[in-house]
Amino acid sequence: MKYGISLSPKSHYSTNCTINSTAAPTNLWVTVNGTKYSYKLSGPVNETTNLNTNDNLEEKAVFDPEIFFNVLLPPIIFYAGYDMKKRYFFRNIGAILTYAFVGTTVSCVIFGSMIYGFVKFQGIEKFDYVESLSFGALISATDPVTVLAIFHDLHVDVDLYALVFGESVMNDAVAIVLYRSINSYSSNSGAFKFTSLLSAIGVFIGVFGGSFAIGTLMALLTSILTKFTNIRDFPLLETALFFLMSWCTFLMAEAAGLTGIVAVLFCGISQAHYTYDNLSEHSKERTKQTFGLLNFLAENFIFSYIGLSVFTFGRHKWNVGFICWSFFGLLVSRFFNIYPLSFLLNLGRRRRISAKFQHMMFFSGLRGAVAFALAIRNTSSVARQMMLTTVLVIVLVTVVFNGGGTMSMLTYLKIKVGVDPDDEEFEEESSFQRVCSSEDDGENTERQQYYERAWLFRIWYDFDKKYMKPLFTKAGPPLSETLPGWCGSLANCLSKPNVEEAKAQKKSESGSMESFENPTTYERRIDDDAGDDDVVIRQPVVGTPDIEMTEGDLGLGDRTFNPRS
Repeated sequence: MKYGISLSPKSHYSTNCTINSTAAPTNLWVTVNGTKYSYKLSGPVNETTNLNTNDNLEEKAVFDPEIFFNVLLPPIIFYAGYDMKKRYFFRNIGAILTYAFVGTTVSCVIFGSMIYGFVKFQGIEKFDYVESLSFGALISATDPVTVLAIFHDLHVDVDLYALVFGESVMNDAVAIVLYRSINSYSSNSGAFKFTSLLSAIGVFIGVFGGSFAIGTLMALLTSILTKFTNIRDFPLLETALFFLMSWCTFLMAEAAGLTGIVAVLFCGISQAHYTYDNLSEHSKERTKQTFGLLNFLAENFIFSYIGLSVFTFGRHKWNVGFICWSFFGLLVSRFFNIYPLSFLLNLGRRRRISAKFQHMMFFSGLRGAVAFALAIRNTSSVARQMMLTTVLVIVLVTVVFNGGGTMSMLTYLKIKVGVDPDDEEFEEESSFQRVCSSEDDGENTERQQYYERAWLFRIWYDFDKKYMKPLFTKAGPPLSETLPGWCGSLANCLSKPNVEEAKAQKKSESGSMESFENPTTYERRIDDDAGDDDVVIRQPVVGTPDIEMTEGDLGLGDRTFNPRS
């Protein structure tokens, strides 16, 4: 008995049915005694399959691949965006986006073309150009988790860490959307059409843009809720709200036909940038620990399952030549991803990407959870089964070889370790101050020109600091100082929590202690006519502290106390 329903023993029947399709259907409706039943595809049956065995090892060890996308991948991707070092990530945002979008597309096309040429040369059937590009898209997703762990422990250069980390995070999102775009159209003849290419590009832009919008909007909504409510007084509820809103981002994107993985990535980035400032200290610590734990468990489970799948997956297609050629294609596509793009980026960068960094980025192209999750999601055809087998080998080899050789490669390339990010930040701020204070020196003029070239990032930074931060967080200058004068009422309404908290904090840190420890001064608050912040004037009070503390004027001298509403 299970849930009060009696389950009949397994029985198997054979029937003949002709279906005009190149792939087996995922679901079948079968009518038995007038009742329709739905059957889901389990996999092909061969001569060695024992249909009467109830304790099949594969049946116990293999579960629905959709669990990877709906349960395991979201916390990994979200934590990657939530825990990133935003300062260095956005300082290299141009290079990161170039590697992620252009580099991933280049890798996909080069790898897919090489695979297509190999299968045509070998005469492998049912492996058309669309399948080859799909393989190129899924294998382009990098996952240098072991390399990044070593980078973090050794404190490598912050720019190198940001480039490797940022490229891997954005690369996963681009690879997933690219994989979906390539598979968005079907080609019965296997021929590649230009109209299909345009359709795939449109799907890519629409899905990526829509997922980005949903993730960002959900994070902004969470920041509004945490700013204009008193939920911070209940840290447990605050943490629960944060978790549920982040998880709903994934569900909303999937329900809208978009990609939930991309949505939770940008949700995590936006939550860290806006919502995190509104959380209480307990919730800040809880959210970091909770998502860090979920990320750790999910990654360990996926890599354990990858090793288990080598022995439990019953439809492996081992082709040594295909696997070796895939490794070669991986190196070639990674080469054209890193080195040509780095050369172009260095033409406009003050902080050039050195040859050592490029070699390390080339070496850091491990494959992991995302590539495996995309490959195992569809194994209905021979081509897809060959992809999964090859991906398993590539993941295991790159994790063991590249991950294990990271420290040796750092030593060989003589890359600086033990870098203190605080020293790096201090040096950068000092350089910027020298730029602002002098324009005669040639070096400072060059840095000023670099600052002027970064106009796009500067515009966004100024806009975010003046409007976005004060609107969605309790940090930054009041909106009454940044918005036009005719928006004074709206500014006061939207910035009220921020102003009140700033006043309370200022009073608790300076005013209260000074009033008791040095009662020769007092604060007189004067309302500004424009409705802006109160003006605080400190004036001396004549008299002894004992008299001031016990007089009926509450230590206000000859001023009367007018309570504020």
